Amino acid sequence: MRRSFAGAGVLALLALAGCGTAEPGAGGVRAESLCPSKAPRYGEIPHDRPTATADAPRPPGTPTPVPSSTGTVRDGVRITRTYAGAIDEEGVCRSSSLTAEFEVTNPAAHDMTYTVLFDATGYTGASRVVGPVGPGKTVRGRVAMSRGYGDTAGGTSVSLLSVRSIPSAEAPAPGGPCPASGVRVYADEGDAAMGLRVVGLHLENCGKEPYAVDGRPELEIIDAEHERVEGVKILPSAEVAQLGGPPDVARPLTLQPGERALSGIVWRNTVQAVGGAVNAPYLRVRARAGAAPVTVTPELDLGTTGRLGVEAWRKQG
Repeated sequence: MRRSFAGAGVLALLALAGCGTAEPGAGGVRAESLCPSKAPRYGEIPHDRPTATADAPRPPGTPTPVPSSTGTVRDGVRITRTYAGAIDEEGVCRSSSLTAEFEVTNPAAHDMTYTVLFDATGYTGASRVVGPVGPGKTVRGRVAMSRGYGDTAGGTSVSLLSVRSIPSAEAPAPGGPCPASGVRVYADEGDAAMGLRVVGLHLENCGKEPYAVDGRPELEIIDAEHERVEGVKILPSAEVAQLGGPPDVARPLTLQPGERALSGIVWRNTVQAVGGAVNAPYLRVRARAGAAPVTVTPELDLGTTGRLGVEAWRKQG
């Protein structure tokens, strides 16, 4: 199974708002409040449930220097400071938590949207979506991580587990306003067992007109450097694995406004030779020929199989 931190002990993580050095509307993230500087220092073991402090307003926490670590800079993201404690959704200062300050710089020539996974020993991981970040712009934000009562933290080092970036124009939109195309395309969290990976692809007609598709979505595999991966065969799913369920038959399909369709990708992480394994984080998806592309991040680890299966669209619900 993929490691996912979204929603797991994260203190108000995923809301977006303008912040940092970016111009208004150019991208950014919300910065969590910091605990008062008189709060217990980072690393103290919490034995009692902390209560809200009486300070109003709350002054900044005391910054702790970021330890020297190879995990503090990665793919345009840099951790700049760590702080003792964090303010949770109820406005309570959690001295057992840790806040990290970071910045994201976009070197690309177009807007990019970043997904960043943070980690610290003894703490829950955290996920941040940052963007759109304009070309050459830097956006700053804070992220909070918590630990359980009585648990001893393993140190002050916060690391960057993963940084993924996609063109903002191709970012999936599972919620919010309907895209200009009139449809939403996005991927789910997927499932993995015994070397078999399955990720669902979702299509929703959120527009005002019928939307017709014919057969299977069009796919391009994109590597970590945002280059197209050649040499991988994209096949009907049954040629990679039998998934059960209804027969995987490609046929024309029309979605009325509000209707949804489901496809999916399947692959095996089988390595049969030394070298040549394909690992590509991104997949560019077109719901039909000529459609605007959407880039999802299924973290494809295809081994040396050279094959990716795709199911035909079928109506959902």
